[in-house]
Amino acid sequence: MTLAAGGVTVRRAGERDAVSGVVPRWVALPETVEEIAAVLRACEEQDLAVVPVGGGTKLHWGHPPERCDVLLDMCCMNEILEHAAGDLVVRAQAGVTMDALAAALAGKGQELALDPPFAEHTTVGGTLAAATAGPRAYRYGTARDLLIGVTVVLPDGTVARSGGKVVKNVAGYDLGKLFTGSRGTLGVIAEATFRLHPLPALRRWVVAATEVADLAGETLLRLATSQAEPSAVDIDCPDGRHATIAVLVEGSAAEQRAQALLDVLGDGTITDVRPDWWGRILTDEVLAELRFPPARTTEALAASDEAGFSFRGSAATGHAYLEHGGEVSEAELTDAVDRLRTRIEALGGRVSVPASPYDGVDRWGQVSTLPLMRRVKERFDPGRRMSPGRFAGRI
Repeated sequence: MTLAAGGVTVRRAGERDAVSGVVPRWVALPETVEEIAAVLRACEEQDLAVVPVGGGTKLHWGHPPERCDVLLDMCCMNEILEHAAGDLVVRAQAGVTMDALAAALAGKGQELALDPPFAEHTTVGGTLAAATAGPRAYRYGTARDLLIGVTVVLPDGTVARSGGKVVKNVAGYDLGKLFTGSRGTLGVIAEATFRLHPLPALRRWVVAATEVADLAGETLLRLATSQAEPSAVDIDCPDGRHATIAVLVEGSAAEQRAQALLDVLGDGTITDVRPDWWGRILTDEVLAELRFPPARTTEALAASDEAGFSFRGSAATGHAYLEHGGEVSEAELTDAVDRLRTRIEALGGRVSVPASPYDGVDRWGQVSTLPLMRRVKERFDPGRRMSPGRFAGRI
């Protein structure tokens, strides 16, 4: 049996193409939207399961797929199709890396104000599909907020564009919002159009080392709501005792505004060099994602430490990635996640586990919107061919 898809390059898959340990049969490398559609039509005809992939940085995130016949590699969809600099708008194919996009926009003095982890490899499509957010989401919003339009290919090969002709399958849906965070379970993101911002004239980070015990929530609130208008307030806390706070200000009078923030902190330094940990995930063999009310940051820090996780994330938006270092058994990790989830949910937050070597770990916890997610999955992918079983509730 072979995968015939209208001249699309297809090769046999190998171990390096595995999706959370599941090796596909083929890897398809489309170069156009029409070729993506051809692959999905061929997969529908042969009842083949498809997992889209961008840069591969998050291919091990989520549950292993129930089946994976075709890995749809978007690496050849790597063109910036349009940059309307006067309108602060860019349209790019899903396989463009975030670093390549940033370099191209910088030449015109503009930027897409997203700073997701793994920027040198992560792609436009992957950033949207995983809904990863960086430190500056506090000021500029997330990928969902900056997305203007999107072109997607549905599991039956139908091409749908937001703002254009809408087919009956997607009537009433905002495709951009729906596909952002969908983890490849509804279809394939092929192109995206974003709202841009001018590159700031100056950037300054106010960086201070502190003891977690001395970190008061009132200080964090004063930083986030300061008239200095910070773009981000991030914390790196590797051991539960010592933390580094970094506050970013951008634009005019950044030096003076940074000084005002330094006065709030009472100690620290002002630098134009981004801290090396800023917006980065160093290792994600075991990774938890935390969302919590920003006013409960200090309690979220304590809960993370008690569960054995290091904390790196935003005190302004209440979003952090937690890394668990060292060897840990499935039982130990399950216990740690359960304890963390209990504490964070009591604060009004939630915990997910994107990456884990053990599939028995509860990655999502209670998801209140799961019934709705199941209905949307049934509407878009009734044959369960798109990344089946990868997302919450094994949808």
